[in-house]
Amino acid sequence: MIAIIDYGMGNLRSVQKGFEHAGHEAVVTSDAKTILNADKVVLPGVGAFPDCMRNLEEYGLIDAVKKSIQTGKPFLGICLGLQLLFTESEEFGISKGLDIIKGRVIRFKGPEFETRNSKLETLKVPHMGWNSLSFKRRPPALADVPENSHVYFVHSFHVVPEDKAVIATTTPYGIEFVSSIWKDNILAMQFHPEKSQVLGLSVLKRFGEQKT
Repeated sequence: MIAIIDYGMGNLRSVQKGFEHAGHEAVVTSDAKTILNADKVVLPGVGAFPDCMRNLEEYGLIDAVKKSIQTGKPFLGICLGLQLLFTESEEFGISKGLDIIKGRVIRFKGPEFETRNSKLETLKVPHMGWNSLSFKRRPPALADVPENSHVYFVHSFHVVPEDKAVIATTTPYGIEFVSSIWKDNILAMQFHPEKSQVLGLSVLKRFGEQKT
């Protein structure tokens, strides 16, 4: 059974429907015992970083997240669910994260910043729409995703891990930002697999097939 953590924020039903379309049962829950007893755990997220951290604490789910990861079961973070795993975010001042992955969450520089080929372009924040993935390491759940495949993003902040070895993919948007990380049983991505059509469903399908 796959537990999708409900802490009062996030696109929970769309993630659940994505797993169902991929052939896997998934339950949306805010019950810590259900999360701890699940075979796999998903932390989605849409909204502001400090609000999400506050809700996780108020729902009493921080320990459930950390213990689920410590058990070694497959754990998937989506969008803000990636960012929450980090030490801190600069969204609305400095906010402390779960500190499971060492590093920071920072904002894109603004409406205009330098691109990879050193030309000044106007780039909108939030970064919204389809963009490509460049693989540094290939997690099992992304086995069916070809190099330079396009997936769907909606975000104004991106993660900067201290340990570059955790980076799975990067994506160009003015800079080459980290679009997914993979460490042990943790896979977390800035993009939305549930909104990324066939390729996204392949990610959810592969994640659901992983063994503990």
